[in-house]
Amino acid sequence: MADSGWHEDVLGAPFERLELPLGEDSEGPVVATLVRRRRSPADLLLHAHGPLHGVDVLYVHGWSDYFFQVELADRVERLGARFHALDLRKYGRSLRPHQTPGNVDDLATYDQDIGAALDAIAAEHHGDSRRRLVPMGHSTGGLTLSLWAARHPERVDGLILNSPWLEFQASTVGRALVAPVIKLGARRNPLAPMPAVDPGFYTRTVSAAGEGSWTYDQQWRPDRGFPLHPGWLAAVFDGQATVEAGLGLEVPVLVMLSDKSMLQPRWDDGMARADVALNVDVVAHRALSLGSEVTVRRLHGAVHDVVLSTPDVREHAYESIDRWARSLQR
Repeated sequence: MADSGWHEDVLGAPFERLELPLGEDSEGPVVATLVRRRRSPADLLLHAHGPLHGVDVLYVHGWSDYFFQVELADRVERLGARFHALDLRKYGRSLRPHQTPGNVDDLATYDQDIGAALDAIAAEHHGDSRRRLVPMGHSTGGLTLSLWAARHPERVDGLILNSPWLEFQASTVGRALVAPVIKLGARRNPLAPMPAVDPGFYTRTVSAAGEGSWTYDQQWRPDRGFPLHPGWLAAVFDGQATVEAGLGLEVPVLVMLSDKSMLQPRWDDGMARADVALNVDVVAHRALSLGSEVTVRRLHGAVHDVVLSTPDVREHAYESIDRWARSLQR
């Protein structure tokens, strides 16, 4: 029987969800949603000696996204970890009709979401202080978790980042030129509409309706993303500037990225094996600002979300996590 408050998730069994009330903001009541994979006694025995045994992995999605990567949950738990995913406020399972999707004006706002999730995870373990925490974040979620880890170093034992949006596509110089204009707009009208910039190429690389093989809820993960607003983009720029200054993380960090980007206005078949959202070379360089022990793994043929790439690339990604996890045991 599920714990009180846990219900079967939209992904179906064995996934369950738990709603985490977060009070109210200017748009009304706010929640986050925690998702877990219910495990059988056989699962617990089978993976009891994996390199991530005794580790909690908390996954946080990127912009215009939510958790649906069931293979990721399965593969991480095969390594011995307990996997949970968090749909942040105003995303996916947590998005309500009265809300502007993804709207926050400071990425530190998510400290509340993450804190509530970790409290719920701790309740499952009845306060077992021996467990370790390795957050895992994709894209904007990777930026968010990097900043969170720097603010809460005592809670983190490692960090896994999947194509984290650590720097603006046009590099530090481009961000320095654009950020003042965005911040001025954020002060005047943080929810002002901005021109659409997503041509839908990323969706095409992963969706079963395009070149990919994945199906998901298109209301929670729109083809061209949610509308952009200056208040949110200013918060991202502030976060990237903080990373540029150096986060000083002292725990091991794994950064997984494609080996190339294709940022262009017209579709090219090569995009199906490239990152069409980030400048991966710029991000690889910025990753060195995270801390003292950073491993950057460039995956040939990976798309923006490396665990949504072709099967051969995904296998390389999971092998990279396995090798990195074994280094935590030393």
